[in-house]
Amino acid sequence: MRFVVISSAPIISKENQFFLYSPYEKEMRLWAKYVDSIQFCCPMWEEDKKLLIVPISFEIEKIIVLKEFDVLSFTNILIAIPNIVVDSIRIFKAMKKANHIHLRCPGNMALLASFIQILFPKKTKTAKYAGNWDPNAKQPFTYKLQRWILSNTFLTKNMQVLVYGDWKNQTKNIKPFFTATYSESEIQNSKIRIQNKNDNEIVKFLFVGTLSKGKQPLYAIQLVEQLSMRGNKVSLDLYGDGVMRSEIETYIKTKGLDSIICLKGNQTNETVLYAYQTSHFLILPSKSEGWPKVVAEAMFWGCVPIATPVSCVPYMVGNGSRGILLQEELSINFVVIEKLINDQEMFKKMSDEGLFWSQQFTTDKFKQEISKLLK
Repeated sequence: MRFVVISSAPIISKENQFFLYSPYEKEMRLWAKYVDSIQFCCPMWEEDKKLLIVPISFEIEKIIVLKEFDVLSFTNILIAIPNIVVDSIRIFKAMKKANHIHLRCPGNMALLASFIQILFPKKTKTAKYAGNWDPNAKQPFTYKLQRWILSNTFLTKNMQVLVYGDWKNQTKNIKPFFTATYSESEIQNSKIRIQNKNDNEIVKFLFVGTLSKGKQPLYAIQLVEQLSMRGNKVSLDLYGDGVMRSEIETYIKTKGLDSIICLKGNQTNETVLYAYQTSHFLILPSKSEGWPKVVAEAMFWGCVPIATPVSCVPYMVGNGSRGILLQEELSINFVVIEKLINDQEMFKKMSDEGLFWSQQFTTDKFKQEISKLLK
């Protein structure tokens, strides 16, 4: 089977080697196991732009380079027309030669591909919609357009659309899906978390993600800052890098928070894994998500998530039974968190429920589901 992936996610070319964003590479490695050859239709970068990247560990038959563009204004659309024409031709040719077409949505390349795939009604297709599928969410028009095309069974035939969360009133080609990080064999290792967490007098908070406005890392810092000011023994480690790093460093220094807030930067999977095992809470005050892997990863190790109620997050945290859903008011949130800090029985119950739920979604199950999709 010749499998073609069409995505806005770039392949990075450095020192005669190809790289992908780390979680993306790990997932595509699993898809690649079930096909004869894999091609990528996507942009190519010559620098990582502070993405956490890893070398591509599977064989790629071909990389079809697409030209990036944006459609955020009428002027940009006019400028983008030549690139759109070139990309459309390249995507069409790639689809024509493929046995299975795989779209990674949402994104500009996926938008083009969602139109072009209409011309191939007999080819088997899948689309992984990694964004927010919530019908009521405020989203750019281009995202809504992609969702409409993918959901339309008259235009989009022979395709399974993988979305995060189980939403009402969906067409027959929409399939609730998930993503996974850990295997069945690692479930037994999760018992480590009990000893590591209980031995620590300080309540440890964790942030994992890019330091960007969309992820709101400063909100996480202010939340822990308020808890500390109220006399709670707390700390926060932030894993990840991004454009807000300098601003955050200045805030920590100005507020004198060096003793409780630590910027760890991009770290290895093993380092982040140990952080999950030894931390009590994960904070994810993100403005938008698809299936936030960090929430599922944290729960796998008994780390209770504190997250904004976007996309399928309420479903993931059981509407508050296995995690805390952040409210708009900072003052309300730290009161709820402080109450849980001081109630060890409730914390353990929430931690155990999250662990049990998350451990349903292993890489073993993920492989099984992928193999079914490609048969």
